[in-house]
Amino acid sequence: MKPAWDVLVYAVLPLWVVAGFLDYLCHRASRIEHAAGTRESMLHWLMLAEVMLPLGLAIFFRVNALVMAIMIICLAAHEITGYFDLKLAMATRAVTVFEHQVHSALEILPLTAILLAMALHWPQAQALLGFGPEHAQFFLGPKQTPRWGEIIPPFTAFLALSLLPYGEEFLRSLRARRARSH
Repeated sequence: MKPAWDVLVYAVLPLWVVAGFLDYLCHRASRIEHAAGTRESMLHWLMLAEVMLPLGLAIFFRVNALVMAIMIICLAAHEITGYFDLKLAMATRAVTVFEHQVHSALEILPLTAILLAMALHWPQAQALLGFGPEHAQFFLGPKQTPRWGEIIPPFTAFLALSLLPYGEEFLRSLRARRARSH
């Protein structure tokens, strides 16, 4: 199972963060603050929350049927929110072909991450789907807390390439809205 773990941690998750940053750059280039602004930015924050919940659970709790079910629900919510985000964006600003390609990555990478997590915890994935040797576990069981050296580098990348840029996008949108109202 080490190859699945390595693909998840060293390829899928970093690519996902980079794709999110590229999406931010697309929003900045299209001057989102003068289009849907805060409405679209709030949808981006909702999608970040829909991603952070299952990631946080997977980091700090044993991945079992409950955590996988939450991952699947959050993925479905993320896709629905993404639909409304894109619908709003296309109605209010130019969405380039490149941005559409970035969105494709932002749609497939969460699914890929969930599939790899399920492969890594296959007996519980089977149990969630109603077959296999184990009973589905529907409780949050803490796991050994990751070491700081395992958490700080990816969190720093997530902070620098996701949270701070999308915070800047929201503030820029707020400033533009205030400027329009005066």
